[in-house]
Amino acid sequence: MIETEKTKKDLLSFSFDELEKILLSAGEPRYRAAQIFPQLHRGLSPREMTNVPAKTAAFLEENFNSGLPETVRKLSSRIDGTQKYLFGLRDGNRVETVLMKYRHGNTVCVSSQVGCRMGCVFCASTIGGRVRDLSAGEILGQVIAVRKESGERVDNIVMMGIGEPLDNFDNTLAFLRNVNDSRGINIGFRHVSVSTCGHADGIRRLADEKFPITLSVSLHAHSDAERSAIMPVNKRWGLSELFDACRYWKEKTGRRISFEYTLIKGKNCDRRDAAALAALLVTELRDGEPYPIHVNIIPVNRVKETGLEPPDRKTVMEFCDELERRGVRATVRRTLGPDINASCGQLRRAEAGENG
Repeated sequence: MIETEKTKKDLLSFSFDELEKILLSAGEPRYRAAQIFPQLHRGLSPREMTNVPAKTAAFLEENFNSGLPETVRKLSSRIDGTQKYLFGLRDGNRVETVLMKYRHGNTVCVSSQVGCRMGCVFCASTIGGRVRDLSAGEILGQVIAVRKESGERVDNIVMMGIGEPLDNFDNTLAFLRNVNDSRGINIGFRHVSVSTCGHADGIRRLADEKFPITLSVSLHAHSDAERSAIMPVNKRWGLSELFDACRYWKEKTGRRISFEYTLIKGKNCDRRDAAALAALLVTELRDGEPYPIHVNIIPVNRVKETGLEPPDRKTVMEFCDELERRGVRATVRRTLGPDINASCGQLRRAEAGENG
């Protein structure tokens, strides 16, 4: 039976083994998957594959979605070369993807959902809530589309764009497996980072997979009361449960966690806040061991709808110094693409406003 557009699955969502089973069930030889899978990961649709029979291409295109997201808008920073893409999906929704250039290689930041339901007060992505999850293929498609559009090599991937990856767990997991497949894009797990606002159940489930990826956990406060006020997720998984999940991650994977802390003027950014944060991290994670703790400091992005402001540079550096003095390594995240509003959610909001 030929699938309808609404029920078709993305070819890019399938693992190599899943694609092989589909092709075998259609009477294709086993080697066909080895022809098709790498070409899908280069961004070709079945009809563009010159070594695939026309009847095979027709079968795949009749029953599955193929192709990449459409580039609706692309912004390039004149300051540091950062490229921000607004991609259009088949149902008309939009997501953002960013290509960031560093000395150690190029990093692509992908979205995992259309919108977000986590409700963090400082984030543009969550305004309007979650519309839907992205399929594994729609997440992977962003990486492939950026590579084709930019002509640049992709060395690293961060799941830190629109959406909470662990709120879309199954598709995130399928994406991680596919992007790591040596027959496709072949990005090593150690070059992949997954960011979460504190989805403790998802952290535990991901730890059980034992992928040697980097986990980034957003804290943004050092007490349950303060964190719940700016991050509603804390009402579901408080700091005690979150750190229990972090310890489980460390036990299962042997990998350290990178913590994110957004500084908001007048809220969480003085030396007392830094001292309390350091005490919390050392108490919860070290347990007598010389466990390395690292905090990425992020001055809050200005988003019109939130009215929140970043502190001045002096306050930022004093906060970092206090953490370092108390044995917690801290770095201020480099601001990329400041002339194109490269932080997630802003381009999608702007485009919706222009067309709505």
